[in-house]
Amino acid sequence: MAYQGFAQEYLGMPAVTRAYTTACVLTTAAVQLEFITPFQLYFNPDLIFRKFQIWRLITNFLFFGPLGFSFFFNMIFLYRYCRMLEEGSFRGRTADFVFMFLFGGFLMTLFGLFASLFFLGQAFTIMLVYVWSRRNPYIRMNFFGLLNFQAPFLPWVLMGFSLLLGNSIIIDLLGIAVGHIYYFLEDVFPNQPGGKKLLLTPSFLKMVFDTPEEDPNYNPLPEDRPENQPRDQDQNQQQHPQ
Repeated sequence: MAYQGFAQEYLGMPAVTRAYTTACVLTTAAVQLEFITPFQLYFNPDLIFRKFQIWRLITNFLFFGPLGFSFFFNMIFLYRYCRMLEEGSFRGRTADFVFMFLFGGFLMTLFGLFASLFFLGQAFTIMLVYVWSRRNPYIRMNFFGLLNFQAPFLPWVLMGFSLLLGNSIIIDLLGIAVGHIYYFLEDVFPNQPGGKKLLLTPSFLKMVFDTPEEDPNYNPLPEDRPENQPRDQDQNQQQHPQ
């Protein structure tokens, strides 16, 4: 029963959240089982551009460290806020959600070129938390039963918690900065006087991830209309036999 419940919950996850969290868990499991090592995954511009180890552009977002409190903490927040974004403000807009992933990952990678950052998954999680918190400003939050605050303070609370654990806050600040840039360009600037939407999702992403809308002006041929389908004719014959 527990397995069925887990399988049902897993299959019920929206597509992007399921794909990303699964990739993170499988990457960590592969490291734990020593199929691969973190040295094959971390962000290294020299190996990427000179040795053409392009996979590092992706794998550095997938590894959150060895199994432990920090890993599970990050996975819970990644799953929770990625899913709430995909099922909330990005509902029915999978292509826009994927484009946010690409935009955020691109900015973080640019920053990684000039800083000694090896893994950016935690920054990516903070970015998701930041965007969700700014789009849900009136939700009351509770952190481990100790703090009560409004949702927009959540990224800063997480940064403070990371600081208490003795971690560097540069990664958290990077996630907050990239999240704010996306939020400003997507939600704030277009609504300013003279502002306009600058982040336009490429059409090929919409073709791949979004179901095309039906043209309301489309007029099907007579033989394609539902009332002229054989099934309907058969039903009419059964209701009115000769």
